[in-house]
Amino acid sequence: MTARRAYPSDLSDARWALIAPRLTAWRQARTDAGVSGRAPTHDLREIFDAILYVNRTGIAWRYLPHDFPLHPTVYGYFAAWSREGIFTELNYQLTGLVRDHHGRTIAPTASIMDSQSVKTSTNVPLSTQGTDAGKKVVGRKRGIITDTLGLLLAVIVTAASASDNAIGMDLLDQATTAYPTLTKTWVDAGFKNRVVEHGAHLGVDVEIVTKDPQVKGFSVVKRRWVVERTLGWLMHHRRLVRDYEARPDNSASMITIAMIDNLAKRLTAETTPTWREPLKTQHTQNT
Repeated sequence: MTARRAYPSDLSDARWALIAPRLTAWRQARTDAGVSGRAPTHDLREIFDAILYVNRTGIAWRYLPHDFPLHPTVYGYFAAWSREGIFTELNYQLTGLVRDHHGRTIAPTASIMDSQSVKTSTNVPLSTQGTDAGKKVVGRKRGIITDTLGLLLAVIVTAASASDNAIGMDLLDQATTAYPTLTKTWVDAGFKNRVVEHGAHLGVDVEIVTKDPQVKGFSVVKRRWVVERTLGWLMHHRRLVRDYEARPDNSASMITIAMIDNLAKRLTAETTPTWREPLKTQHTQNT
């Protein structure tokens, strides 16, 4: 047994208790199926803490501190959990718990949709990038749909050249598959009639909410402020300030991980310590 000083991004015992059952079940299923080939030796909590460290700080995988497992191992778990939908499942489970905690039905009926264009790093393949002509951004576009609390229901990452219509239809497909109870969504003027028609086909009333043309400068727009606030939450995670992922699906996973971090803290009434609040505890791990 050895001890290391905890990082601000590390999971507390309470937050780990929310996440551990799904990851433990995933490992057990692989072991039972003989996928692993040998008995796993890495601590799942340390692996998840390392992923959160990358997500929060924005560093490259190979720059992980030496007191975490080796970066190829951590990335291997991240890629597997991304590919197998583990992050999506965790987000779904925690979203239900947070909604219940706020006295809402577990399955939402209303949602808000938006997109955000971000620049990409030099390692991102050109084939997955594009230009958002309206915002003059070369990179990728993120589409998200949230409930009325701002909790993530679905996410998609595409080239920035993709239309909001295409993104909106994909988001509606994802969200209504996961939450068949959805009957309403609010969007901005970037989403056109095709999204409205697609929503009607799925049984979802898509309402376009526009800004009051008489108001100059910034103003809070009905309903849309909720999803814009969520995008603001995501920007606290430096890995998301720019898109560093070679694969768009891994980029979507990074967004989902940031939301998992947010949800777990909501459920345990925790916040991320700042430099004004130094950590005084140590995290114990197996080696």
